[in-house]
Amino acid sequence: MNKALVTQASSAIPVIPLYISLLYKIMKEEGIHEGCIEQIQRLYADRLFSGKEIPLDENGRIRIDDWEMRDDVQAKIAKLWKEATTENLVEMGDLAGYKQDFLNLFGFGFDGVDYQSDTNEMVQVPSIG
Repeated sequence: MNKALVTQASSAIPVIPLYISLLYKIMKEEGIHEGCIEQIQRLYADRLFSGKEIPLDENGRIRIDDWEMRDDVQAKIAKLWKEATTENLVEMGDLAGYKQDFLNLFGFGFDGVDYQSDTNEMVQVPSIG
């Protein structure tokens, strides 16, 4: 089980972007936020190839959402959920981080890329012939 992540699918599910925005704000403040790569690194290093017995939940699943599901994190999300409004969401959640992750999904929002420059989308790929 992975933690909530910004994906094309999760972005389309009502209220999930709000949940992720609140979650990311809390996890970043706690120093436990992970992106996709960091989470999978932890899965391999701490669960699958640590040399220790693989911890499983009661249903036999490997849980890598353990930091997200901590009682203190979920309690903070529940509190913020009740207080969040359209007007205060920028302060309550991590909208900037959510937006950056969303843009990155589609190849946008990267430093050093001139998105206004002309490009040639017709590029020959030698291996395709």
